[in-house]
Amino acid sequence: MATKTDTTPEFLRGWEAALLAARDWHQSQAKKTLIQARRSRFPKNLEREAEVHQKSAELIITLSPEDV
Repeated sequence: MATKTDTTPEFLRGWEAALLAARDWHQSQAKKTLIQARRSRFPKNLEREAEVHQKSAELIITLSPEDV
């Protein structure tokens, strides 16, 4: 768990960069999965997977260093 002494400016920059990278990854996975769903005969599972990735991308930005 991060404490007040751990939250240096360098740590916070790294934290923000990690969150943005994770959000971007989830968004790209959602797009990729939706494309696969369009090409699939049974798209429902892929659509659900894309929805999970999209929700994760939306929620990941709300994390703070105190959450871990």
